[in-house]
Amino acid sequence: MQNRKLFVGNLNYSVRQQEISELFANYGEVAYAKVIEGKGFGFVEMASEEQAENAKNSLNGTEFKGRTLNIDIAKPQTFNKPRRH
Repeated sequence: MQNRKLFVGNLNYSVRQQEISELFANYGEVAYAKVIEGKGFGFVEMASEEQAENAKNSLNGTEFKGRTLNIDIAKPQTFNKPRRH
């Protein structure tokens, strides 16, 4: 299983996709970046697991735009069936 996708939490709400992509590009090739607007988090996928691990270790706990970043390997997306009452 490849762990190239990172969860990026505690983002300043003003951060845009281009800014997060540029930040992570310092640690390798960014394959994909997405900021979930109005939620304070996003996802970045790096070109390799090594680059993702390097970016995570280098950026987790650092300050960006006035907020301390919380970066971890993204967990696989799961879809739960709605409960019937």
